[in-house]
Amino acid sequence: MTLPRQHQVLQPVSRRDFLWRAGAGFGGLAFSALQAWNAQAAPAAAANMLAPKPPHIKARARRVIWCFMDGGPSHLDLFDPKPELTKLDGKPLPASFKRPVTAMGVTAHAPLLASRRIFKQHGQAGHWVSDWYPEIAGCADDLAIVRSCRADGLTHVASVLQMNTGSLLQGRPSLGAWSIYGLGSESDRLPGFVVLADSSNDPPGGTPNWGTGFMPAAYQGTRFAEGSSPILFTDAPEGMSGARQRAKLDFIQALNRRYNAEQQAGDAISAQINAYELAFRMQSAAPEVVDLSKETEETKKLYGLDQPETEKNGRNCLLARRLIERGVRFVQIYMGAGTRWDAHSDLEGNHGKYCKESDRPIAGLLKDLKRRGLLQDTLVVWGGEFGRTPMSESGNGRDHNPYGFTMWLAGGGVKPGYSYGTTDDLGLYAVDKPAHVHDIHATILHLLGLDHKQLTFPHDGRDERATVNGGRILHDLVAG
Repeated sequence: MTLPRQHQVLQPVSRRDFLWRAGAGFGGLAFSALQAWNAQAAPAAAANMLAPKPPHIKARARRVIWCFMDGGPSHLDLFDPKPELTKLDGKPLPASFKRPVTAMGVTAHAPLLASRRIFKQHGQAGHWVSDWYPEIAGCADDLAIVRSCRADGLTHVASVLQMNTGSLLQGRPSLGAWSIYGLGSESDRLPGFVVLADSSNDPPGGTPNWGTGFMPAAYQGTRFAEGSSPILFTDAPEGMSGARQRAKLDFIQALNRRYNAEQQAGDAISAQINAYELAFRMQSAAPEVVDLSKETEETKKLYGLDQPETEKNGRNCLLARRLIERGVRFVQIYMGAGTRWDAHSDLEGNHGKYCKESDRPIAGLLKDLKRRGLLQDTLVVWGGEFGRTPMSESGNGRDHNPYGFTMWLAGGGVKPGYSYGTTDDLGLYAVDKPAHVHDIHATILHLLGLDHKQLTFPHDGRDERATVNGGRILHDLVAG
C-alpha cells in the first residue's frame, strides 16, 4: 500500500529515537491497554469488544467501587461484637466447637481473645460498629452488612485470589473483568476497570487479581500508580506537537494494518490498533480526571486529604468518584496494600492504624456519592479476603478466619440499613444464612443486571462462569 505523503519519513532518526518518539507519549500510557488488547483476544471484532452491552435484567447499579482491606480485617473488632467472647477471654475454645484448621495451625488451641473495642449501635438500623470506625458508623443507615461471609482459603494468596476471581488458584477472570465482559465500557477515553492502591505493593497473588485468566485480556484492570500523578506518560515528548504525534500514530497504524492485511494476524493486531487509539484519547482525558485541584476544599477535607494519615486513601476514594462519573465501570481500591491488615500480633496497633487510614476516606466517599445522587446506582463494597479468629495468636493478635466474617455493601440497589446473617456466639463460624464468596459475586453481578448463570465464556469445551459451579443471589439484600 502507498502511505499518504504526510506519513512518510519526516526526518532521519535512529531506531531507538523513532521508537521513543513514536511511542513515548501514547505507548507508555498504553502499556496496560496494550496488554489488555493482546493476542488473547477472542474471535470477535476488536473494535466492538468494549462497546456497551445491554444487561440481562434491569440493573440496580451501573458501576462498582470495591474498597478492599488487604490482609483480613477483624470482624470481631469492627462489626460483629461477641459478649460471650468477652466472658471467655483467656480461656480455651469450648469443647462444643469443632476445632478449625487455622492458617498457623497452633492457633486452633490458643486461648480466646476478647475484643478491646467499644461497640455501639448506630442509626435507625441499629448496626453495631466499633469505635475504630466512627465515621463509617455515621453512615450506618446506608449499609447492608453481611456478617455471615464464608471463603475457602487459609492463606492470603489463595484467599485474595478467591475474593477477586472466585478461585483459590490463578487462571480465572476477576469479577471486574467479568463485569466489563458482560456490560462493556461506558467510556471510550478511560479504561473500563481501574485498580488503585495506597502503596506500590501488590496484593498477594499480584496482577491476576484484576486479570482476565482465560478471557481476552481486553477486559483486565488497569492499575494506576499511587500518589498525585497516577497515570504516567500523559504528556507528549518534548518538542512533539499534538499534530505530529497524531501523524506518527497514523503512520504506525498504517504499518499495523498493512501487516494485518498481509499476514492475516486478525485480532492480535486489530487489538493493538485499538489500544493505541484508546491511549491517544486518554492523553486528553487522563490529566483532567486525576487533577483534583478543582475540587473544593470542603470536598478534599471530607475525604481526608487534609490529614497525612488519610491523604492516600482519601485521594484514591476521591479519584474513584471522579472515575465513575466519567464512565469507568469498576474501580477497586486496595487499602493497606501488601497484606498490611494481617494482625497476627499487636491487633490493637495494627488495626488502630489502618482503621484510621480508611475510616474517613470511605465515609467521605459514601457521603459524597449520596449528596451527588450517585450512590443510588453505584455499588460500594467493603471487605477483605477473610476475617480473624476469636482465638489469640502471639497473645495479642488473631489468625486468619475464612469460616465466618463480615463484608458490607452500600448503594447500588441494596437494602439500606439491612443486616444479613450471623456468626456463632464467638464469631468463628457463619451459622445463619452463610454467604459464600460465590454468593457475594452472584449478588454483585445481579445488581449490575447480569445473571451469573447466563454470563458465560467458552473455554476448553466448557461454558465457564464467574461463580464457577456455585453462587446464589442473596435476594434478601436487594431492595424491593
